[in-house]
Amino acid sequence: QVQLVESGGGLVQTGGSLRLSCTASGAIKISRIDDMGWYRQIPGKQRELVAVAGSGATPNYADSVKGRFTISRDNTKNTVYLQMGSLKPEDTAVYYCYAKGGTYYLPDDTPVVHGMEFWGKGTLVTVSS
Repeated sequence: QVQLVESGGGLVQTGGSLRLSCTASGAIKISRIDDMGWYRQIPGKQRELVAVAGSGATPNYADSVKGRFTISRDNTKNTVYLQMGSLKPEDTAVYYCYAKGGTYYLPDDTPVVHGMEFWGKGTLVTVSS
């Protein structure tokens, strides 16, 4: 029902910056998304939270990225951004966009409030030393 498409990954040197973007779209009309954010996964390790922003709420960051990464949302575009700075080799991972909950409208304009989770396919960020 909802697709999340990420962009902005790539190769960057230590200390550099990147900005990831993720836009939610679908055949349904999305009215509101409760939580949008980013997780990352290093091969062989569990997926971990990077940053999540609730609609109108204070963002939540992993300790490892506090002060270096900033999450923001444009709710008019159903888009979440992750501005990454002072990148380190240990930030190398596949970054996944995440969305949970919200409201969408059926074709007959019936609102549906839900708590479903959606994931993007991931975008690779590589930080060279």
